Parts: sequence; C-alpha cells; structure tokens
Amino acid sequence: MARDEEPPESASEGDVVRAFTILLMFSIAIAATAQQPTAVEIEKKQDPGDEIGKLKKNCLFQHVIGCLEVLFTGEPLHVAVGSIAPQNGFGAGVAYVGHTTPSEDWRITWNADAIGSVNGSWRAGMYWKFVDTKLPDIGIQRGTKGKKKSNPHGLPEQPVINLYAQAISLNKLTYFGLGPNTSRSGRTFFGMTETIVGASGVKPFRKLSTMALYGEINGRFVNIRPSTGQSSPSIEGLYSDATAPGLRDQPGFAQFGEGLRFWPSYKSRLLLNYDLGYRQFIAVGSNFSFQRLTFDLNHEFRIHRTTPRMTGDPNTNGPDNCSLNPADRNPRCPPVQLASNLEGSVNVRAFTSLSMTPNGNRVPFYFQPTLGGADINGTPSLSSYEDYRFRAPEILVLQEQFEHSVGKWPIGFLLSADQGKVALVRGDLGSNHWVHSFGTGLTLRAGGFPQVYLLFCWGGNEGTHTIANINNSLLGGASRPSLF
Repeated sequence: MARDEEPPESASEGDVVRAFTILLMFSIAIAATAQQPTAVEIEKKQDPGDEIGKLKKNCLFQHVIGCLEVLFTGEPLHVAVGSIAPQNGFGAGVAYVGHTTPSEDWRITWNADAIGSVNGSWRAGMYWKFVDTKLPDIGIQRGTKGKKKSNPHGLPEQPVINLYAQAISLNKLTYFGLGPNTSRSGRTFFGMTETIVGASGVKPFRKLSTMALYGEINGRFVNIRPSTGQSSPSIEGLYSDATAPGLRDQPGFAQFGEGLRFWPSYKSRLLLNYDLGYRQFIAVGSNFSFQRLTFDLNHEFRIHRTTPRMTGDPNTNGPDNCSLNPADRNPRCPPVQLASNLEGSVNVRAFTSLSMTPNGNRVPFYFQPTLGGADINGTPSLSSYEDYRFRAPEILVLQEQFEHSVGKWPIGFLLSADQGKVALVRGDLGSNHWVHSFGTGLTLRAGGFPQVYLLFCWGGNEGTHTIANINNSLLGGASRPSLF
C-alpha cells in the first residue's frame, strides 16, 4: 500500500483502553453507591478536617466514589492525570493546591503540578490566581420594571489576576508541511520543548455583568529537536527553514494580548460565549514577529429547562482546582452523584485565526494553528484526520455538536460535525475548499474529575480516527496557557 493511502494513526490502544476503563469504572462505582449517601453527605455527619482523615474514612472500599474524589481532586495534594498532547500519551503525576484569604476582599490560590507519560514527555507548572471577592453593595429596587437577569448562573463575574510559569516537553509531534494541499506522504516527526512565563488579567464591566476585558503578557521560549525512531522521518530529513519556518532557529518571544469576552443569555436556554482576541508575538532581531486576530464564537442551546450542575468557575479556579465558590474559606469540589434532571445541549462554534506579518516576516511553524484530530492544546477539530494534519497561518472552522446525558448518569452521548479550511494567505481563505469530519462517542463529566471523551470519527478522504482524551484540567478548573 502506498504511504499516502495509509489510514491515519488512531489513538494508541492503551489510551483507548484507559478511557474506556474510566468510563466503565465510574458507571459501576456510581451504580454501586447510587442509593448510598454521597461523600458530601457523609462528610457533613463527620468531617475529619484533613486529607489523611478523609482518605481513612472513604478508602479501603468503604466509599468508592468518596475515595476517588479525595485521591484525584483533594486538597492540598492529589493525583494529577490527563492527556499531555495528542500523540504523546496519557500523563500521571502529582498536584498541589493551596489558598489563602488575606482579607474579605481578596482570595489567593496557587496550583503546582508535574506529570509524565510513557514516551518520556512531561509537563510541569505553577499557577497563581488573585481573585477580587468584594461584592457590590446591595441595592434596593421597587418593582420589577426594567429589571434584567444577565447572569444565568447567579454568580457575578469577578476581577482576576493570573501569574503562571509552565514548561512542557513533547517527544512526538507531526508536521505535514504548510497549507491545504499537503499529503500524508509528507508526514514527519519532531520534538519540542516550550517554556511560558507570564501574567494575565480579567476585568468585568461594572454595569455590564456579561462583558469583560482581558489582557496578557507572556515570555515564550521554544526549542525544536529531531524525533527519531518513528514510523516516518524526522522533520529535518524532509524540510528546511524555507518549508518549515523556524526549524533552524527559535528566538525568544515577548507575546502580548488583549481581548473582549461577551457571554449573554436568553431565557437561560440560549447561552452565547464570544471571545475576540488580538495578540502580538515579538522576536527582536529576527523575521518571525507577527500579530494574530482571533474570533471564537460559541453558541449553546440547552434542550432542557433545568440548569446543568455547576462545576466550579474556570475564571477563579486554577487548573488543579474545581471549587464551587472561590470565596469559601473551605473550598469543596462538586460531588459525583446522579443528576436530578436530564441534561443536554446543542452547540455551534465558529472560530477563525488570522495572522498579520510585516514585510519579509513569517509565522514560525510551531506557532501556527492546526486542524485535524486535535491541536497541541488538545482541542478537537476535523477529528477523522490525523492530529496536526493541516497547518497554516490562516484557519477557519465551524463545529456543530449534540450532547445528551444517558439517563441521569454523568455519562453522555455525543454527535459532532466539523467543517474547516486553512490558507497560507488570508485572501485564499474564502476560496479554498472545505474539509469535513463527523464523530460519535461517549463523554464523562463527573464532579470535578477531568472530562473524558472517547470518539470514533469518519468523513473526509483519509479514513477513520479513534480519539481517547482526558482533559488536562479538572472539570471546573481553568485552562492552561495556550502553546501557540
């Protein structure tokens, strides 16, 4: 069989087995404890007050779900798990979560974690959040005329300052060339290490509770290396700096960003989440400086009138924290339990990333967004194709998704469809052809545990792809800094 006719690589057998095992384990565990008190109800009766006491109370087969909650979401220490990046396997390690409340107006939390995978890839980082917990003065309004409910969750958006330092080393990434006309015969592998040190902040508008400005400043330091012993050549064997910009030299970048978030809702059924961002990547003394404009438009329609269970606030939690209330002096993750109502939604997302370069400059290939399988941050798109299949400075993707709970269990059934295109120059984005993909599978959203999904994807003209993924943050925790 010719190389360009080979089916795309699926998720490794081990990753699929792990994802399926987790789904099965939770189904059995919840079924076994469905009629028993939840871990929270037990803790109300007798709270040991520390993590060792909770382990003794829940583990050794006394309370399966409670034991898992302490092991994987407990504070201050818990087991850290998650997919590192596509093709680099499932990682496990340890996480530490701490917090302090120096005054009634501020809450400070910090997360630290480190995980490694069987192929030698790893990630380690520290993340701090400074949350302004001061609530506005209580006002008095006579009657209901002119009153609008702008926040369906009932929680006010809070100003947040983030500090973070993260390093990640990935031993297996794929590169097929740039643009829409690449083929699988051009597949190569490379390794990458990236260190990110930075700060960001979110400032809500005082009178518009569903709108906020955000800004960021990051130092990004990348090192590209060969990846040998794979099923295709190492990147330097087929490509040069001309066909893979940034392959020879990787300068340090000062990256700045500004943006606007907007999340209105209509009758608590239609929820919008819009993010408009503008970022500048500056590499002094090189021709790799560029700017990027992004539009990320998410639309969620809730099928049932019941509001989904709250799983923490990603704006005020760190990636290893799933607390429901950031102002609580004894924060607690949501318990794993059967839902009281059916849950389901239809989601439509439109995303585009547009790059702008001064004359003679180019966007380094390792900072260009990708479509296919999942990108380096783990975000799926055109999932029937190989991971990182299409790479270019300009991308456009439309995604439609239907997800519904299986009864009142935390396991859901998912159907998805993606359409995407890439271009080397912005003017070609409109005329280039669309690439299609479809998928179906199962998802797990249980308490504060990381989201798990197992998908079988088809469509396009390059075969099928099975994807198993465990989110790299707790459910209700913040996302980690983007790697591109």
